[in-house]
Amino acid sequence: MEQEKQFIADLCHPKTQQAAFKKLVQEYQKPLYYHIRAIVLNHDDTDDVLQNTFIKVFANIQQFKGESKLYSWMYRIATNEALSFIQQRAKKQGISNEELQSKAIQKLESDVYFEGEAIQLKLQKAIALLPEKQQLVFKMKYFQEMKYEYMSEILETSVGALKASYHHAVKKIEEYLKQD
Repeated sequence: MEQEKQFIADLCHPKTQQAAFKKLVQEYQKPLYYHIRAIVLNHDDTDDVLQNTFIKVFANIQQFKGESKLYSWMYRIATNEALSFIQQRAKKQGISNEELQSKAIQKLESDVYFEGEAIQLKLQKAIALLPEKQQLVFKMKYFQEMKYEYMSEILETSVGALKASYHHAVKKIEEYLKQD
């Protein structure tokens, strides 16, 4: 905890900010990429959202109060950026978020960065049919193996509510996968 406080101080101080931010990017770029990718699905869009996330982190680090872990705070920013991206893209195209997700799933089949088989594609389709919160919880728990306590900080909701969302998501996905 003391290390994190010093790291945050380094991020805020003009003399150490650049080096500390470079270290922050190196440490969190990959996990944040996969977190965002699970939400927006497309590689190029993920890169854009990731870049915006780090810009927001850099611009707002002075306001970080340390009430949560830096990791949780950054994941919350990444989650909000990814969801905002989807909403803006859907609005621009005049379609719902769900329709946009459905289109993204269709594009996954031709995405060179998607290394999935038919069952993985079917799983992605099932996930896309879930309500937004259940999608988030399922992806964070199933793909990123994130603990409920971390998710609780990131999504600012109770562990019990997260467990219920995950349970409902799993049931819906199982039903979808049983269909032929």
